[in-house]
Amino acid sequence: MNTTNNELASPTTWQNTEGDFPNCSDVEISLKTLSYLSIIYGLIFLVCFSGNVVTIFVYFVKMRPWKSSTIIMLNLAITDLLYVATLPFFIHYSANGNNWIFGDFMCKFIYFCFYFNMYGGIIFLSCFSMFRFFVVVYPIKCFFVQKRRWAMVTSVVVWSISLVAISPLGLLIATRHKQNRTICPDLASAEDLDTSRWYNWLLTSLAFFLPLLTVTLCYIFIICTLATGPHTQACYKQKVRRLAVLLLVVFYVCFLPFHLFRGIRLELRVQPVSCRLKNTILLLLIIAKPLAALNTFGNLLLYVVMGDNFQQAILSL
Repeated sequence: MNTTNNELASPTTWQNTEGDFPNCSDVEISLKTLSYLSIIYGLIFLVCFSGNVVTIFVYFVKMRPWKSSTIIMLNLAITDLLYVATLPFFIHYSANGNNWIFGDFMCKFIYFCFYFNMYGGIIFLSCFSMFRFFVVVYPIKCFFVQKRRWAMVTSVVVWSISLVAISPLGLLIATRHKQNRTICPDLASAEDLDTSRWYNWLLTSLAFFLPLLTVTLCYIFIICTLATGPHTQACYKQKVRRLAVLLLVVFYVCFLPFHLFRGIRLELRVQPVSCRLKNTILLLLIIAKPLAALNTFGNLLLYVVMGDNFQQAILSL
């Protein structure tokens, strides 16, 4: 059935698509965003790959013995390094006209690594916030969380949770051929629409919105405690405020738009909506995906804001 961009597709037609809405043309959007994706991903890779290599080296060599917060930050740097290591594949994919040349296995593997390390980083950030909450709000009752043993156990649990949470992607994502190109679709364009929708909402709720709520509440309580408690050092309060602002920016500015637009796009695939709306959401999702990757810049700033020890270690290199 041929339709124009202003016509509506029936629900049945949407259900039978391959995730790219064949009744609507998104070629124009794709062509306009290829340069954008390549440039943004390229900048993120150049800065954050080298930045996280240096960070990991500093934590391993210059900042022993480790504290609990240091162990969490080290694991966060590792997730960020592995995360940005996937970006050259997406740079090539965009520069090659959205034509994937690395095979079906690598399509699954790169997306697995991309999301595994993204959600691992999100959970590590929420764990870091909880550690800060316990140290500031309940310093005596929860003194035990400052022991390295608890940070090591937490790290193993986070890696395990991330592995279990992202494993279904191997079944949902697969390459397909379209218009003489090999497409490596994201979760929002997976062929198994019903399963992808339910998996997306489960993943988003447990691996993003729950950590988002955790980080927000932790820093609300931390700031309130410092405002009314015995901590009187202005520099300490300023440091905590900077940490709070930085983490909230990472969650609300970098991660939130991506998760919202991914969910909306998946839901629109089962709704009789206009092609104009569908293409608008697709464009916003394409813009939001590199925005999510910008969290790695925020994490590099986080290591610096954490305290003087890291800054001194960097200067001693």
